[in-house]
Amino acid sequence: MYAVHDEFPQLLGLRYLNHAAVSPWPQRAVDAVNRFAIENARTGARDYSTWLQVEQRLRERLQRLLNAPTCADIALVKNTSEALSFVAFGLDWRAGDQVIISDEEFPSNRIVWEALAPKGVEVVQVNLHSGDAEAALLAACRPRTRLMAISAVQYASGLRLDLPHLGHGCQARGVLLCVDAIQQLGALPFDVQASQCAFAMADGHKWLLGPEGLGVFYCRSDLRAQLKLHEYGWHMLEHAGDYQRRDWEPAHSARRFECGSPNMLGTMALEASLSLLEDVGMPQVEQALQERMQWLIDGLQKCSGIRLHSPLARLQRAGILNFSLDGWAQPALFERLKQQQVICAQRGAGVRLSPHFYTKPYVIEETLQLLQQLAIG
Repeated sequence: MYAVHDEFPQLLGLRYLNHAAVSPWPQRAVDAVNRFAIENARTGARDYSTWLQVEQRLRERLQRLLNAPTCADIALVKNTSEALSFVAFGLDWRAGDQVIISDEEFPSNRIVWEALAPKGVEVVQVNLHSGDAEAALLAACRPRTRLMAISAVQYASGLRLDLPHLGHGCQARGVLLCVDAIQQLGALPFDVQASQCAFAMADGHKWLLGPEGLGVFYCRSDLRAQLKLHEYGWHMLEHAGDYQRRDWEPAHSARRFECGSPNMLGTMALEASLSLLEDVGMPQVEQALQERMQWLIDGLQKCSGIRLHSPLARLQRAGILNFSLDGWAQPALFERLKQQQVICAQRGAGVRLSPHFYTKPYVIEETLQLLQQLAIG
């Protein structure tokens, strides 16, 4: 298998700092998709049983990545939004129930709850910059609060929350904790059991280094049957594959949320990408990412006119660093960086940089040099 530095043969001069949006695939994912395409062309689905073995390996890798109790807790979904919708429109809401979110959530984790307004559900948005974000979220819980839906890491500011603290607080208050883990899973270790999550979900195309169109949904075992299903098909049945059977029931496992044919192409890519994260090890991924984040922070703090909009403390950050530059409008700065092959994003209060564990030193150093030049004018 490739060495890590060979897994990302990016174009010379490209400075890719946009993993919080869409990540490049590692070479092993490219190879897996190529093999799958060739096999389809030559033999079609003759060896479908071996494809299912890859799908099972993917479930097992996701189980370990989330530290879920069993593979039965893992559903393969199209994206984070779909999984959030399974929760939002699966729970039995009563008029007056409350959902707690932050005032910084990505639209996926806001709109789905606001869409419950016709059911009489109230969405309470909590400001995360009043001092103690976790305390503010828990203080917002009231007797009618049913669920707290929060991103593990906020997409624009990069603020990372103390999920075990929130999970313990929610448990003590009888509140379900639903975590949008898309900006943490694959960047830092993530543990649904330590966080006492009721639900957690993430897409594969950011820190997991996989394709768009395939993600993971963790549903705690005691809650699976409580979520009303709205999608039905052959794949979500307990006896899927027994096509002549007339009586049926939803699968007892989280496969009950997978109504139809799987995204086998995405499975090939994501399973290969996760094998890289496992080969490296998530503690090592976190350490390498945090070293690159500190390098960026130290460099930007030396640039005159740079304003940082992200938390700097190690325990409050993941892989997102947001900044602005005096004298530059945000869109203009973003466009200038793009012209210089610094691949980043325009989010929130400024421009968002998001390296990953493998980001080569020259990418960070050249980006810092460019920003220093722009700061000087």
